[in-house]
Amino acid sequence: MPLSRRLFLAQTACVSALGFLPGSALAEDSRSPRFDIGAAGEASAARPVGTMELAILADAPSTPTGLAISPGGRVFVMMPRFSSDVPFTLGEVAPDGSVTPFPDAATNAIDPKEPQLALFHVPNGVFDGQGHLWVLDAGLPDGKGPPVPGGAKLLRIDIDTKQILRTIPLEPGVTPTSSLNDLRVDWAEGRARAFVSDQGQDGEGAILAVDLDTGRVVRRLAGHASTQSQKGLAKFVEHRPVVLQPKSGPARPVQGGANGIALGPNGQRLYYAPLIGRHLYAVEAGALLDPEKTDADIAAMVEDLGEKGMTGGLAADAQDRVYLTLQEQNAVARRHPDGRIEVVAYDPRLVWADTIVITPDNWLYVSAAQVNRRPEYNGGEDLQKPPYAILRVRIDAGPA
Repeated sequence: MPLSRRLFLAQTACVSALGFLPGSALAEDSRSPRFDIGAAGEASAARPVGTMELAILADAPSTPTGLAISPGGRVFVMMPRFSSDVPFTLGEVAPDGSVTPFPDAATNAIDPKEPQLALFHVPNGVFDGQGHLWVLDAGLPDGKGPPVPGGAKLLRIDIDTKQILRTIPLEPGVTPTSSLNDLRVDWAEGRARAFVSDQGQDGEGAILAVDLDTGRVVRRLAGHASTQSQKGLAKFVEHRPVVLQPKSGPARPVQGGANGIALGPNGQRLYYAPLIGRHLYAVEAGALLDPEKTDADIAAMVEDLGEKGMTGGLAADAQDRVYLTLQEQNAVARRHPDGRIEVVAYDPRLVWADTIVITPDNWLYVSAAQVNRRPEYNGGEDLQKPPYAILRVRIDAGPA
């Protein structure tokens, strides 16, 4: 079924319950805040930005940070196991918003004895050029601690037959404190490679480069400033700083190294940024897998592209513009190749903007994951309010 029909079937009951405003009311509520002060001291309207449409409400059983949309319009969400009680970590969203385990419940069951067959902690997934779903499994059944031996992997899945076509272990690239987060697959003529961000449970991040033909995995930029959680910064979401607040004991700052990643046109550049950090970085993608390049060589190639705000997921379009999830502003922006940044759209429902998907028909989809409302950031109280919004806005280009 075409994407437009699947994503806009009636969800009136859910929308009403959450106070979402469809139709013309959405446009009225989705403008920038009016805070500009004119020369005469009178408030003037801030320059308006694009409005977002509610594409679907996903009634997910846990925090859906990841989002993937197939060429035919099927929608998949990834729910990392931040705790072991998450019933399944990869699901498909039906037109009515219900979410079921994918490929099935058995594959989503935690099973350390079959680490290559079980899905432990899936933060993200993407589709390749042949319409197959690539899934990243961080191998963390409880969201923390050392990854289960053999559990960190990439899976290639045929979504029609629900068969796992390929499993690539990521063991050579992970450490006891790894927390694999984002995935990009570069599947084109002459290229078969993947890139994975490791934000690190201790904020010590890295980038994993994977040769999809041979299964070779290389850990790059570990210890480099661009992949590390930056000290002395705070992220504010819904007007509050995001800090770890256990039921007892003092609050602790959140750490997060390399988090969002994006591939530019023809897979030439890899863009990336720490979860806790305000700068965007880039490096030549092909060099990451070049056996002739040393870690020092790669470090010397890193470009600091400057300030871009506090972000989560990234994406790139065919014009080599990098899209940014501005989590502190409930907005999506894009950085032009000349460094100029513009806000594309704002929406108050975009709580913890996470994964961006750009479809060939020039729609940008983004998940509102509500991560900041999780218990670990609120003294043990779960403030998440399912169902979870997936919003979209029309842009003027397709994916890179």
